Amino acid sequence: MTSEATQVLIVEDAVSVGLTYQSWLKKEGLASVHVENGQTALDQLRINAFSVVLLDLQLPDLDGFKIMEVIEQERISVTVVVVTSTGSIKTAVDVMRAGAYDYVVKPAAQERLLTTIRNAMEREKLQSVVQEITKPYQKANLGGFVGSSLPMVAIYRMIEAVGRSSASVFVTGESGTGKEVCAQAIHLSSARKEKPIVALNCAAIPKDLIESEIFGHLKGAFTGATSNRDGAAFAANGGTLFLDEVCEMELSLQSKLLRFLQTGSVQKVGSDKIEKVDVRIVCATNRDPRVEVEEGRFREDLFYRLHVVPIQLPPLRERDNDVVEIAESLLSQIASEEGKDFASFSGEAKQRLLSHGWPGNVRELQNVVRNAVILNEGETIEAEMLSISGGSATVLRSSSYNASLSEGDGPELRLNLGQSYDDMEREIVEATIAHCGGSIPRAAEMLVVSPSTIYRKREAWISV
Repeated sequence: MTSEATQVLIVEDAVSVGLTYQSWLKKEGLASVHVENGQTALDQLRINAFSVVLLDLQLPDLDGFKIMEVIEQERISVTVVVVTSTGSIKTAVDVMRAGAYDYVVKPAAQERLLTTIRNAMEREKLQSVVQEITKPYQKANLGGFVGSSLPMVAIYRMIEAVGRSSASVFVTGESGTGKEVCAQAIHLSSARKEKPIVALNCAAIPKDLIESEIFGHLKGAFTGATSNRDGAAFAANGGTLFLDEVCEMELSLQSKLLRFLQTGSVQKVGSDKIEKVDVRIVCATNRDPRVEVEEGRFREDLFYRLHVVPIQLPPLRERDNDVVEIAESLLSQIASEEGKDFASFSGEAKQRLLSHGWPGNVRELQNVVRNAVILNEGETIEAEMLSISGGSATVLRSSSYNASLSEGDGPELRLNLGQSYDDMEREIVEATIAHCGGSIPRAAEMLVVSPSTIYRKREAWISV
């Protein structure tokens, strides 16, 4: 067994090179183990805990890609840094797709190798912290949600806290982020879970019928009212009433909703009788409700009555590896529905899922997975089966949109107005890589894209 202080596994068939790496690491105070073949490396990884594996691609028994495949399949917790004599862009893209954190070209410069290992170890420590925080929610399916990223853990904790109260909840977020799923989760976390949750889409109901849909009506109250009818408020009595797209509601009805919230009383359309109901209100919108208030489309008093506990759902592009976890859950469900054999995604397919921006969020992901299952056969979804339009999720965060971009105390990048988008993107990417000391993974973190996306872009720029 290795010491607990042992942090790096060196997989290098050239003994002299492996011993050189060990001496460099020892000077840095890092303990390491050197092995000369792939099988021994896997044996070590299975019985000992390492932070980083320094992996040569060309080994006498196993190919480095095979080792990375086993690491992924067996979910071995280690950060992979590839050392290869092939410095082509294609190799870089391939190793990143296979799951490597970074790669170094032989002959490796001492400082470059040590900097890469230090960065990899920092990443491993951060992942350990994140894993500890998210452990209670890993493989979570809270009221229908799938995913254990930090943004979602914050949502889960809020849902659990909100569930213990009876306060109104206002859920906001882009279309397809799961606002109705959130309402279901809140209801299931509450003391009202044995009672019904009734959902009403305020944008899908004709404006002249929505009052009746919420509060009910008497026979003959209006044309087409052929019988008495209880509305959603009565149907949800004792439970939860979910009003989706509440900002679509007309101002005249907003005043009646406000009165209902203040009194807990309902008056059916065409009736003089006032009846009490006990419901909890959860509402949602994909608009900014504050803007709706400022522009006079939503009553300020109603906003404050509903906006007791706000929940902002994160878009899919900000949920890290949840994309793959959700896709795998959808694949299992859809393959069963369609009678197909699909059971997994290839490594390249996963990278493609991670690098897409998902403007349609989970709903778009669901369509992509269903399309792939219906139109193809096999057990594994390959990258080319995924019908994904558009490019990667490149996000530029800046407090001002002018012709300059600066990051912290680093160098300033000046962009010329009139440049093509491709040229500006290239300058930003290359300047960010330079600012990160040549580290593409660190540049990728700063630009909020996957490293393989940057490698692919650079390959395309070189071929032009």
